[in-house]
Formats: sequence, structure tokens, C-alpha cells
Amino acid sequence: MKDKLSQKLKDHSGSIGIVGMGYVGLPLALAFTEAGFKVIGFEVDQSKIKNLKAGENYLRHLAANRIKDAITSKKLEPTTDMSLASECDALIICVPTPLDNHHSPDMTFVCDTLDALVPYLKSGQILSLESTVYPGATQEEIFPRVEKRGLKVGEDIFVVFSPEREDPGNGKFHTANIPKVVGGNTPACLEMGVLLYSQVIHKVVPVSSTQAAEMTKLLENIYRAVNIGLVNELKMVADQMGINIWEVIDAAATKPFGFTPFYPGPGLGGHCIPIDPFYLTWKAKEYGIHTRFIELAGQVNWAMPEWVVEKVTDALNNQSKALKGSKILILGVAYKKNIDDMRESPSLELMKLLEDKGAEIHYADPLVPLIKYGRKAKQLESTEISEKNLGSMDCILVATDHDAFDYTLIQKNARLIVDTRGRYRKPFANVVRA
Repeated sequence: MKDKLSQKLKDHSGSIGIVGMGYVGLPLALAFTEAGFKVIGFEVDQSKIKNLKAGENYLRHLAANRIKDAITSKKLEPTTDMSLASECDALIICVPTPLDNHHSPDMTFVCDTLDALVPYLKSGQILSLESTVYPGATQEEIFPRVEKRGLKVGEDIFVVFSPEREDPGNGKFHTANIPKVVGGNTPACLEMGVLLYSQVIHKVVPVSSTQAAEMTKLLENIYRAVNIGLVNELKMVADQMGINIWEVIDAAATKPFGFTPFYPGPGLGGHCIPIDPFYLTWKAKEYGIHTRFIELAGQVNWAMPEWVVEKVTDALNNQSKALKGSKILILGVAYKKNIDDMRESPSLELMKLLEDKGAEIHYADPLVPLIKYGRKAKQLESTEISEKNLGSMDCILVATDHDAFDYTLIQKNARLIVDTRGRYRKPFANVVRA
């Protein structure tokens, strides 16, 4: 079984199935098609299937011609038909793993995907999970399902965990040149996992088990969450002391060793940093460990939107203006600059909090022309950045600092700016840092 699969991967004659054509799965699918593989892209969202079949791009950070080329060359076959998994030599799962209402792991998408795939699993396949999970999840959720099918892991079928590391909008790093961690619980599984990803990734990093690979992903994002929590707390301290935290961080970053700069903001966004730490805190309780450090950082980060709203309120009060009835323009609704990804964006929480306090909400984002937010899925269109529109607002709240914004125009025409991203490093009479 292993020799046959190995040959198909080496000569690129094998078929790759990727479940989930989102921010992780689609770039990975394109990497495999561009290496010469036939890829079947599984997706439950019919609108994505329709766009893909038409060669249309719905992820702005990907070059549109890449999708069109993959479709016209018939290297990429988008489908909702899970039975086609039986035609695949490799199956890679790239589905969301959110938190439930109690901040516990929600494995629904992974488990539903596995249940849909199991009837079509066969000897000689490799199955890889890329979705972020708690340590032990691959072994707990995949192994029993596979073995119930009558397949022995490491002999009939090969199972690995390889955490995704996509960073949408990063011009320097993309799927192929981001090192790939792969963990397998048997030597054969690890060998096949390394071989699979080596066909499209420049550097593959093997680790001893799926648990080690799962923990690696959590460490990466907990490291970021904790350090962002630290600078967010320092931001509040510095604010009370009248110190510019961005000036301090910029100065500290000149130290050539022993310091890595992290920057404060209005809250955490994206699918990884706000969510992944809680996968470990949840699992750690099973071992009687309370991850106080991680949870404290989470509390600080989750409190940021409310702190920003307080800063907006105080800034308006200083202009003899109440928050209730004020027109607030949110600059940027994506979770980070220069992309259109709104997953877990703190901008949406800011909009909700401000609206709940009676503010009139508007937003501007050149990459997100239309949004729905709030419990009633209220629809808003992006406001044009112009002298007239800026002058009509009581406050401009810089939530996501896209490079496309004309910050000079904004500063010259705004009555009040509350800057949560440190975009205005120099002092201005109408700029308040938050």
C-alpha cells in the first residue's frame, strides 16, 4: 500500500482531495494543481462552488488568474459530492474549528466532515487534518472512525496532522515557502505525510506524533495572543501615564536581541489568535491544570473593544459631545490590514458596542464594500472617504489601518480621530490614541 501511494505522490499522478475551499484549503489546492496534481475541491457552500467553476476568485489576496488556470486546465474540480473522496489518494481536511458559546472547542465541522468521508475511505490513502484542534484530537476523533471502517492506521491508511499556517495578505510568505509541520503516530504515517507535503512545500518539518504537531500550532498562536495581551495591558498603563506606547515599542524594537515587537490594537481578530488558546485551556483541565497565564491574556484581549469605546466616549466628552447620537465612522472592518477577511474582527464588536450606546454607525473599508452585522444582520454599505463625508462625522475610529486609506486627508478633515492602531505616530490636536 505504502509503495503504491509513494509512487503516485512522487510522480504527481495521484489525486488530491481537499475539504474546505476557504482561506486555507483554496491556496493549498492551487499549490497542488500548479505542481501538476489533479485536485478535487470539496465544499458545502454552493456559492463558492459556482464561483470556482466559473474561474472566479472570492479571496482577494489570491491572484485571480491562478483559479482560472486551475479550472481551465481541469486540474481543479470543485464539488459538493463527497463520494468522489473514493477517487482520491490523499485527503486533506481544512474546515473551521470555532469555539462554542462557552468558549469550549466546537469540533462539529471536523466530525461532520469525517463522518461524510468515512464511507469512501479505502486502503492506500493518506488522510491529513489541518484544522486547529486540541492535543490528542486526531487520535481521538480520526483513528476510531478509520478503524471502524476496517482500516488499520499505519498499514492500510496513513493519518497525519499538519497545522495550517496561512497568513492572508502576507506578500513575503505564501503556501509554498511557509515551512510545514507534519506529525504522524507511526513511522509509515510520518513518512507518507512528509512525502505528500514535500511535493508542494519547500521545507517540511517532521515531528514525532500528531499530538506534538497539534501542540505546535497552539504554541505558535498562544505565543502571539499572550504577547499581544501584554502590550494591550501596557497600552492602558501608558495611556494613564501620558506615554505613547507605540513610541516605546518602536524604541524597544531597536534592540537587536532579546526583544520581538508586538503591537496593541482594538481586540483580537482572525480565526487563530482569538480562538486557538482556548483549545489548550479546555484540554488542560482534563489533566487538572489551570492555564492562568493564557486565560489572563485572553481576558485582557477580549476587554479591548470596551476599553476603546470608553476612549471614544471620553474623547467626545472633551468636545462637549455625547456618544449617544454621535456619528461614528469605523475605518476598516477586516480583522487586519490589507485583506477582506472579517472573521472575528474586533471592528464588528466595536460597532455593536457603540450602537448599543446610541451612536450612529458608519464604516469605510475599500476591501469590504458591504457588511451585515449585529443580531438583526443589519446591512451597511462602505462610506466613501471624502472631505465632505469626513467632515460630517463626529468621530473617525481607526480600527483596521489599511494602507489604501489617505491618512493625511483623514487627519486634515476629521473633527476627531481615535486611533487604535498607532497609525498617527506624531501628535495631532484632533487625534486620540487608543
